Amino acid sequence: MSADANKAVVRRFNRQVIERGDWASFEALIAPDFVNRSAPAGAPNGPESMWNTFATVLRPALADLSVTIHDQIAEGDKVTTRKTISGTHAGPLLGVEATGRPLAIDVIDVVRVADGRYAEHWGVNTLAAVLAQLKG
Repeated sequence: MSADANKAVVRRFNRQVIERGDWASFEALIAPDFVNRSAPAGAPNGPESMWNTFATVLRPALADLSVTIHDQIAEGDKVTTRKTISGTHAGPLLGVEATGRPLAIDVIDVVRVADGRYAEHWGVNTLAAVLAQLKG
């Protein structure tokens, strides 16, 4: 696939899976042997790790969740995306009760795309800093 096609896969994942929580899109866009290289030690690192992050952690906690893609760079089979996941803190988020405050998590992801699907993921984000601000 071309670099532009790989970037389109990542954009589709962000819109359909992260923003909308669409399970059918998730199944279509993630390889069965997907590996989340950023999963915490000892935690699952397969497809369920990605679905859990969005479907059971972020989406229930953030009303009006949206993803803003600031930059995308693709080379070979990898796409790097700088984005912000934002919304209103309307439900519990990793032990922090809802505050009603807006929040924004900055993210940089690297995704290896194979055959139009997520094959591997690496990422860094500001979730820990956001949680600290919510608690303070």
